[in-house]
Amino acid sequence: MIRPTILITFIALLVTGYNYPDDTEMTELKTINVQQDKEAFTGYASVNGLNMYYEIHGTGDPLVLIHGGGSTIGTSFGRIIPILAKDRKVIAVELQAHGHTADIDRSETFEQDADDVAALLAILKIEKADFFGFSNGGNTTMQIAIRHPEVVRKIILGSAFYKREGMFPQFWESMKNATLKDMPKQLQEEYKKVAPRPDDLIRMFEKDRNRMVGFTDWKPEVIQSIEAPAFIIQGDADVVQPEHAVEMFRLMQHARLAILPGGHGAYIGEITTGMENSTIPELTVKMIEQFLNEPMPEMK
Repeated sequence: MIRPTILITFIALLVTGYNYPDDTEMTELKTINVQQDKEAFTGYASVNGLNMYYEIHGTGDPLVLIHGGGSTIGTSFGRIIPILAKDRKVIAVELQAHGHTADIDRSETFEQDADDVAALLAILKIEKADFFGFSNGGNTTMQIAIRHPEVVRKIILGSAFYKREGMFPQFWESMKNATLKDMPKQLQEEYKKVAPRPDDLIRMFEKDRNRMVGFTDWKPEVIQSIEAPAFIIQGDADVVQPEHAVEMFRLMQHARLAILPGGHGAYIGEITTGMENSTIPELTVKMIEQFLNEPMPEMK
């Protein structure tokens, strides 16, 4: 079988109907602080001891967005949510200690984040979805595909990695010695703006840093075991080495690969990249739409 190469053609996303949960369902599911209008539906759900924040934009087939480390829904995906939500039901989450979701007394792991997202989807009665994870959210997305394959249709991995040498060596050196003052101001300001306990910023930063410093490699055969079709995206000046993206592309059973101009998150207009006026995020969304609309391959 000839493996696919870089995705280069664009088509429009097919529209399907998928309705929001009604008010009765939300009450029964103990969702709190819910607001609904024509733009978005927001709420909290109790999952694994966590009061987890989520947003729903648009209607159609469900696409779950998982932000990067130290980030919020808006800082990672604010540039592209309006485009994605034109034809899809976008379910964006904020993980433990991030954004609107307060921290609790447990460590951060990609595995736990994956379990939290899967539990949220069960509450929202989403049986199967596509997932787009950026940066640390890409690692969480891989763990969802590994630990909860039954809820996964396709995955998009933005600037994700599975072993330490996939990142440039200077990343690990800087992370080991990082302090809060090294965190981008835009991310700090957004956290303080939306967090239920703004003073917990340092807790979130330290937990994120400790998770990265203590990261141990995942086995190649575990990545190979992911059956969900994957679209791997990263920048040509990213913190993940391009060679690592190619390696992941080779390992996965059904993969696409795109390496786009720019740094970490530039291809989706992440808030710290200065890509607000670039057209590249729109092209990225078109590639994502193409990928999501391709027929599912035959699974083993």
